[in-house]
Amino acid sequence: MKEYFDLKGQVAIVTGASTGLGVQMARALANQGANIVCLARRKELCDENAAAIAEEFGVEGMGVSCDITDTARIETAVKEIMDRFGRIDILINNAGTGAVAPAEEITDAQFENEMQIDLFGTFKMAREVAKQAMLPAKYGRIINIASMYGLVGNKIAPASPYHAAKGGVVNLTRALAAEWGEKGITVNAICPGYFETPLTKETLDSPTFQEYARTMIPEARYGREGELDTAAIFLASPASTYVNGVILPVDGGYTSL
Repeated sequence: MKEYFDLKGQVAIVTGASTGLGVQMARALANQGANIVCLARRKELCDENAAAIAEEFGVEGMGVSCDITDTARIETAVKEIMDRFGRIDILINNAGTGAVAPAEEITDAQFENEMQIDLFGTFKMAREVAKQAMLPAKYGRIINIASMYGLVGNKIAPASPYHAAKGGVVNLTRALAAEWGEKGITVNAICPGYFETPLTKETLDSPTFQEYARTMIPEARYGREGELDTAAIFLASPASTYVNGVILPVDGGYTSL
């Protein structure tokens, strides 16, 4: 019997893996046998999450503190991971931020910060992991976490810098897929819809959002814990050899309207 989504022995970096969706996707890959590197700014949380994942799933775990806007730190962080494991097979670029305010009130600093983290940070991580690990190995799976807001606008929470940055991530994904595809590296993007995390639960459970969800989301609800996992596993799989440059919404049908 062929195990299509077996990741045993592979090494996966998940950025933004201190809380929320990053931790969920790290656990999903570990469930398939991948060794996990939890990378984020908060070292203590990265270490705690990596240790808990290692214990639960019987894989190796490593916590790495890294600000993805810091090029020098990214270079040393990737080297640390290579020194430990000797390989990096999977990169999930999940770290991000989001400024919410009317466009006419958004400051230059807010817009620039969004670009530095969500777009430039995604590129910096992909560039360094490809350079040190994936291009020499002629193999890699890069999964950029964009957003359905990288594909459409919205009328409930004005966030023009976030839309712009995530739209950039969408087309950066296509550009890197075109450039690296013949070198054994696939680059795809997941565009999540509204998902419950510790930071979003209160907002998503509000009467205002619940009414909005019934109107705007075909499934009439937000995403639950675990509903992003299978998309990440599929795109990380060695079996997904011919899936490259794909932009995959996981949004309950939001972008179909």
